[in-house]
Amino acid sequence: MFLQNIGTSEELRQLIESDAERGLEIGRVCFASHEQYRIYLETGESDAAPAGRLRWDDVLPAVGDWVAARRVDESLALIEEVLPRRTQFSRAAAGRGVREQVIAANIDLAIVVCGLDHDFSLRRIERYLVLARESQADVLIVLNKADLAGDWQERATEVRAIANGSPVLLLSALRSVEELRPFTRGKTVVLLGSSGAGKSTIANGLLGEEIQQTSAVREHDSRGRHTTTSRMLIPMPGGGALIDTPGMRELQLWASESSLDDVFGEIRELAKDCRFGDCTHSSEPECAVLAALEAGELDEARWRSYRKLEGELQHQLRQQDVQAMLAQKKKWKAIHKAYRHHPKYGR
Repeated sequence: MFLQNIGTSEELRQLIESDAERGLEIGRVCFASHEQYRIYLETGESDAAPAGRLRWDDVLPAVGDWVAARRVDESLALIEEVLPRRTQFSRAAAGRGVREQVIAANIDLAIVVCGLDHDFSLRRIERYLVLARESQADVLIVLNKADLAGDWQERATEVRAIANGSPVLLLSALRSVEELRPFTRGKTVVLLGSSGAGKSTIANGLLGEEIQQTSAVREHDSRGRHTTTSRMLIPMPGGGALIDTPGMRELQLWASESSLDDVFGEIRELAKDCRFGDCTHSSEPECAVLAALEAGELDEARWRSYRKLEGELQHQLRQQDVQAMLAQKKKWKAIHKAYRHHPKYGR
């Protein structure tokens, strides 16, 4: 019954039904940090470790994953399989190389939180919308700290213009989060936004108790300390679960061009009228996008945002191609080396 309250289904249970004889049971990852895991099982919460095969296949669990696990003892379970994900929110991992980092899995609703103070940024909201669109989850934009902004109506209008049909909710989380509950009830929800946007205050309001520590933000730029330091999934009263994430001011894209085009739908529609199908919208004749810019029909700041995000995606795709080529080269080098040293074929 407990797992049902946080989103399990009969379809998920059937996936491991045949493995019950081997001692496997369904669970959900509720904490993940530096390869340390905790999972919810029907019989309670447990520390967990991934099986070696998952490390070999590079399919490590993420917060929100449904898994097939085997209890090793009363305090530890072994995660043997990550069940298929319905949705996942990802970013490009930090560090050298290009690889995907899954932030949260099996989410129903991504709540993009932006403060109506110095934290406010249309361009950052656009970035989150592209990633949320790629995740395949529903999106809600929450403009928090409405009590601190005298121009909140103007800003709400600006956000609705770029929201791509996603609902926009004005909120003062320090006072109440009751307006959020109809959106979150019974769902797995992830809170996204930069540090200082008020995610922890919203989390505490939805959970009905102070689970997440909150801290004041600096007055001159509205930035705060990362009061949430690890991703974790917490059951919500009345059903559903909340995934809180550390503040991510610089969020590296991991998305497809189609997700970018969906968020910037007006640019995609304009591009259909360009003379050339491969128009780059930079200097080509009869470019509908450039014509709209010159006529003032396309907001220049939004166009620059689109080009910036498009450039990031193209760079990422080139890096992935290079990595794939180097990996293939390394593979064939190993094959040729093994061939040369084989007693039958080597020289």
